Amino acid sequence: MARRSRSQGPKAGGIFLFLLGLFVGAGILYLFLKPSAPRGGETEPPASARSSAPRAPRRAEHRKLPSDHVEPEAPAATTAPAATETVTPAGPIHGARVALVIDDLGHDVADLRPLEALGVPVTYSVLPYEPQTPEVVAELRRRKAEMLLHLPMEPVHGQNPGPGALLQGMSDGELRQKTEEALKAVPGAVGVNNHMGSLLSAEEGPMNAVLSVLAERGLFFLDSRTSADSVGYKVALGLGVPAAERQVFLDGDESPEAIHAQFQRLLTLARTRGAAIAIGHPHPETLAALTREVPKAKEEGFEFVPVSFLLTRAGGE
Repeated sequence: MARRSRSQGPKAGGIFLFLLGLFVGAGILYLFLKPSAPRGGETEPPASARSSAPRAPRRAEHRKLPSDHVEPEAPAATTAPAATETVTPAGPIHGARVALVIDDLGHDVADLRPLEALGVPVTYSVLPYEPQTPEVVAELRRRKAEMLLHLPMEPVHGQNPGPGALLQGMSDGELRQKTEEALKAVPGAVGVNNHMGSLLSAEEGPMNAVLSVLAERGLFFLDSRTSADSVGYKVALGLGVPAAERQVFLDGDESPEAIHAQFQRLLTLARTRGAAIAIGHPHPETLAALTREVPKAKEEGFEFVPVSFLLTRAGGE
């Protein structure tokens, strides 16, 4: 009996080891074949669900433009209305005129489409040396739209005004030459407004050199008033150049709430003064705001006009 028990012991041990090996092997195989879950414990939807599910829109990052595109510390001087204009008191809207100027054009001709869709006159200000400046100019001339040269000038805080900029250290001859070259790059421009330029526009000597070119060509000047110290408007009138000043920057802060507030400020100024000029840029937020706000303002009785309708001339003509 003892001999029989000893002979069965190894057999039982072998069976046990065999079963244990099967169990361990099955466990390892399961671990290899099991699908891995994404990090964070989230399960990934099947491919069909991923392809058909709509993507959540990315939240826009609302930026603030450089200081040369926001309201200067001191309020802009009041643009005197032309002799044919009547300044209406606060309250009535009838006769209140609004001019919209869109700066920084020339990067993409597609920027023009939503502006044309507004169905009101817009003044388009084109940078001279951007990638699609020729195409933008050609399209605006085809439309017979009012077009300005957006002339780059040196700012105070060191931002880059882009190619062809007029700098404080240039001679009068250099300033004149660069202004003439920029005008050639935007053929058909009926006027000029400054791009940046908070430094240069505060200097009478350089502005005399620049604006004398406009006087010779019968063009007008819109002072963007990127500085409270700008002398552009005054120098222009002194040279006999018809001129105007910007009252509102629409999108110094690009958030929808800020643009809405600035547009309402524009309408209030137009109502109280009879006319007001706003400058904006072809940012998606600005274009969306104009698409919402312009039809409402038209229904209220505001008249949208080219900026050339709101010029002041020497002697109040």
